[in-house]
Amino acid sequence: MTKTNAIGWFDLYVKQLDRATKFYENICHQRLEDLIDPTGETKMKVFTSDMALYGSSGALVESKYQKPGLGGTMVYFSVEDCLLDEKKLKSFGGKLIRQKFSIGNFGFVSICEDSEGNQIGLSSMK
Repeated sequence: MTKTNAIGWFDLYVKQLDRATKFYENICHQRLEDLIDPTGETKMKVFTSDMALYGSSGALVESKYQKPGLGGTMVYFSVEDCLLDEKKLKSFGGKLIRQKFSIGNFGFVSICEDSEGNQIGLSSMK
């Protein structure tokens, strides 16, 4: 078996899918697409991906079974430069928790809160 990356998928739970979609489309600079839940119990929007590239994909999920919030899973989104997106957080309902800081050879990260109350990270090499 070939070794894979540790994360193969993520679900990021949200309260209002439309509001969260607007936040992530603007902060992550990509369009999210509808993802149909075969059970019909959740509403989902998927981050598009190319399986040949490094990293993982996942979805925003509005579900009666799970709720968003601080202290759960930390997801880091790859962006061109954390600082550029820090400046846009407030206009899309987010907030900055910790300004861009160095993580050595691995680049930089910013810690933020999304429009739904989830704590997330932004990660960049610049």
